[in-house]
Amino acid sequence: METILWQAAQIIFVYMCLFFLLAQFLKDNSIVDIGWGIGFLITTSLLIFMHQLISIPLLLLLLIISIWAVRLSTHIFVRNKGKGEDYRYAQWRKDWGKWIYIRGFLQVFMLQGFFMWVILFPVLTVIYSEISTFSFWHAAGLLIWITGFYFEAIGDYQLLKFKKNPDNKGKIMTTGLWKYTRHPNYFGECVMWWGIFIYSIPSGYLLLTIISPLVLTWLLLKVSGVAMLERKYKGNPAFEAYAKRTPAFFPWGA
Repeated sequence: METILWQAAQIIFVYMCLFFLLAQFLKDNSIVDIGWGIGFLITTSLLIFMHQLISIPLLLLLLIISIWAVRLSTHIFVRNKGKGEDYRYAQWRKDWGKWIYIRGFLQVFMLQGFFMWVILFPVLTVIYSEISTFSFWHAAGLLIWITGFYFEAIGDYQLLKFKKNPDNKGKIMTTGLWKYTRHPNYFGECVMWWGIFIYSIPSGYLLLTIISPLVLTWLLLKVSGVAMLERKYKGNPAFEAYAKRTPAFFPWGA
């Protein structure tokens, strides 16, 4: 297992270094967000190729990671196209000044690479275990993943469509899935990776693999994602009224 962990770390390091160089050329560190999903797909594909493995559980896992990665990266590319560097990264560029290259490399690209490596733990165990029989845990994990993908993909689509309408400028999205949770896309992202964790249970190493969904959930709830957007809209009367009637994460709103 140590070997495949090290191989994944090497692939991710090279991948993130290349993206860092591209970001310097474009003067846009926010392209790391576009590279996030594709990095998972490239790492998974290369490891499967390197280990020369073919099985139903592994091919299905590669399929769902491919669907998630391509959709997410495409969505972020379309959303950000023509808008320049995302406001978070632009602010860091100002704050870091002459240290932008070192801090950008370490705190943006290498840090995201580290989290990519950690979140991939369940995938790495499936590759390493070489289990070829499709089991109950695979089916359960797949169904959970599909549920999460629905929330993320539909939530993102609804928000993108809402923002494209000039009449909605300055307004808060409160319909569709956004009626039930203030962040259906982030909820869906977490559910997907809990599904992949369930999918990986037959491969063992549970104390290692459960770190993946726990870290992702913590990141989205407390560090970026939900926490960051909640801070951004704090003090907005429309958002605060929306927040009083709609849960932040779990879709229990009515």
